[in-house]
Amino acid sequence: MPPLNNCNGNNCGDIICSLSTQSPLSPTDLSQTVGAVAGAGATSGKPRFSCPHYAQKMLLNLNALRLDSRFCDVEIKVGNATSVHAHRAVLSASSAYFEAMFRPELGLSEGKQKTVTLHSIRADILELLVEFIYTGQIEIEQSNVQELLAAADMLQVPEVVDGCCEYLCRELHSSNALGILRFAEAHNCRQLAEVAANFVHSNFPKVALEDELLDIPHTLLVKVIASEALRVDSEYQVFNAALRWIRHDVVLRRQYVFEILSHVRIALVPVGLIDQAISECRDVSLKIALRSVRKDLTSRRGQLVPLRVCPRVCAKKSIYVIGGSRREQSAGWTPTDWIFESVIKYDIFRREWIESAPMEIGRILPGVAALGGKIYVIGGERGSQILANGEVYDTQNNNWEPMAPMNVPRCEFGLCTLGGTLYAMGGWIGEDIGGSIECYDPMKNAWRMVGDLPEPKFSMGVVSFEGLIYIVGGCNTHSRYLTDLISYNPVTNEWTKLARMQTARCQMGVAILDRHLYVVGGNSSQQEVLRTVERYSFDEDKWSMVSPMTVRRSSPAVAAADGLLYVAGGDQPCEINFYRAQITIASFECYDPITDQWKVCPDLPTSRSEAGAVVV
Repeated sequence: MPPLNNCNGNNCGDIICSLSTQSPLSPTDLSQTVGAVAGAGATSGKPRFSCPHYAQKMLLNLNALRLDSRFCDVEIKVGNATSVHAHRAVLSASSAYFEAMFRPELGLSEGKQKTVTLHSIRADILELLVEFIYTGQIEIEQSNVQELLAAADMLQVPEVVDGCCEYLCRELHSSNALGILRFAEAHNCRQLAEVAANFVHSNFPKVALEDELLDIPHTLLVKVIASEALRVDSEYQVFNAALRWIRHDVVLRRQYVFEILSHVRIALVPVGLIDQAISECRDVSLKIALRSVRKDLTSRRGQLVPLRVCPRVCAKKSIYVIGGSRREQSAGWTPTDWIFESVIKYDIFRREWIESAPMEIGRILPGVAALGGKIYVIGGERGSQILANGEVYDTQNNNWEPMAPMNVPRCEFGLCTLGGTLYAMGGWIGEDIGGSIECYDPMKNAWRMVGDLPEPKFSMGVVSFEGLIYIVGGCNTHSRYLTDLISYNPVTNEWTKLARMQTARCQMGVAILDRHLYVVGGNSSQQEVLRTVERYSFDEDKWSMVSPMTVRRSSPAVAAADGLLYVAGGDQPCEINFYRAQITIASFECYDPITDQWKVCPDLPTSRSEAGAVVV
């Protein structure tokens, strides 16, 4: 038999080449040997050899032939731009558009033409698509993604369409989500449209403030604001977005006023805010329309807007009050203490308290924060022990799971969310005041130290707002009552001193409502439990007092929801037979910034103080 070693050394011939180094084989033996090696790919009992790199090699060779204009049988032009040479068979194998164009039996003129002209596509985009057809690779970037997706959709190259959709999904932001949604619907990219719509619904308060909202057609606006999935803090945000869109081009858009407002649940918007919108309106016809809606609402006619409406499913918010302690007066004035494992939630629309699944460990003065639809409860104190561990509550499944402990045990510390992570800072850390900052990554379930406070501090208020962390009041090694307000930028690691509070205080409650930081109650430098409330304007760097609460309280649980500020429980001083102590209260009230008034709400089921509060 002839020698078998002249195989040019390529991969496809390695099996045969290896046989030449062995002793001569009979035809039967050779067939059995090759069959044993390639039998994994055999079908119907016949040997089959597979070269995994062959298809890629052939594509590369075809692209080299294209670049050299060898064996090309079609020239594609875009207007008067430089033409692109290609092979009809290759284009047809990759694109149903080209396959139909070049199929002889369809009788299209392009099937016989040497030069084909395409319209509505840029020359550089065509070159990228042809290169993808020959190589399977393409560069997708911000400057070309929309034109590339449109052209790939027209030429029916679904792989590039999918690649562009994946890119746009990664780039979704409040400033571009509506534009991407419109673009996806125009090109029938259902998956991208679904992702973009979910983003708009989940981030509507931010999306509604972007300029992109002003340019969408009224049909898309109606589709968005009619959705049950809008995740809003209050229905006023939907009402304000609708008015903002109308006012942008009021002459052309006032014809849609009643249609658009019929999808806003006006009955859930405070009448005071409607009056404010009317007073600020400059267009006479729009003002008349708003007055008609207000009259229809207050007279309970329901002819222009529906009166019996429920909050949107994703706007239904509950205030969770977690942990804390109970100290009440008993016979003979002997204080009895409880540390709560229990969790209660307040339905702000039904105005009722409901018991939720209890924590595994009771805690006072823990850090509490909501992130990704879950509630994180971390640190705190139980008895004389300061805790580092934490638990995570799944509101959907009503159960608690353990999480990684902090690097430093803390109580009376600050905890907030920012950028998908948790930040814990300061607090009591044993017998000392802590000054360290650590960050928790929920994906890794791990904490890491990231820096230090300008000075150790505890019993302060900590919130996050628009990329910064704000720390207000509290105690340090020099003073038990502070007026300080500072901000921290985790990206640049910079600290900034801001305007001071009017009243030095610690053990107060804090929350953010309508671009203001509210500081509620607490203890003052005169050792007085406070009723006073002051708020800080992030835009003006200025503090102002608002109406005081109906009762004094320190260590209250505070949260903001549906345009109102809620304050639950806390401590009050009590004196009996010359004995002074702090007892817990069950009082629950809410503040309306529009009327600057407090309103009494249903009391807590039991008195509670030193608890955390969060809205989900």
